[in-house]
Amino acid sequence: MGKVLIFSAPSGSGKTTIVHRLLELYPQLEFSVSATSRAPRGQEQDGVDYYFLSQEAFREAVAADRFVEWEEVYAGTCYGTLRSEVERIWQKGHVIVFDVDVMGGINLKRIFGGDACSVFIMPPSVEELRRRLVHRGTDAPEVIERRVAKAEFEITKAPEFDHVVVNDLLEEAIDRTRAILDRFIAQ
Repeated sequence: MGKVLIFSAPSGSGKTTIVHRLLELYPQLEFSVSATSRAPRGQEQDGVDYYFLSQEAFREAVAADRFVEWEEVYAGTCYGTLRSEVERIWQKGHVIVFDVDVMGGINLKRIFGGDACSVFIMPPSVEELRRRLVHRGTDAPEVIERRVAKAEFEITKAPEFDHVVVNDLLEEAIDRTRAILDRFIAQ
């Protein structure tokens, strides 16, 4: 088994921006593409951002035990980590990077234990999180409010992660995350 980096955060916290920067800086890291039963948003591409599966195909993959972990994040919308992604990345000798929702991050840490380093990216405040989601412009107002309500719950889960990084100023958050990553990779 290889090493695993798990990044989780409420939607809009800047987690994906931080993960993309780390992937640019560390050639030994490789992103694990998650599967989802939701439709693509904006410019998302199948096999790059997610593996987009129909709800039926997702259920079939669950029944065939093709997931390391999965969950229904919102009613009718599932996300999961494909076993094939984990195997593909470890076969290359790379460190897997997961960019997953909070409950998925907790589940992955439980599954991979000491081989995993879990990082919770914390928004500076719920109000700032709402502002970022509105500015992103990808969701309807009712979806944003649902995400904000979910974020309030997810923030209570931060202590279950190995590290918490507040993303107030992006470059500082990236520097703090790099220090955590450097220590983990050196182990």
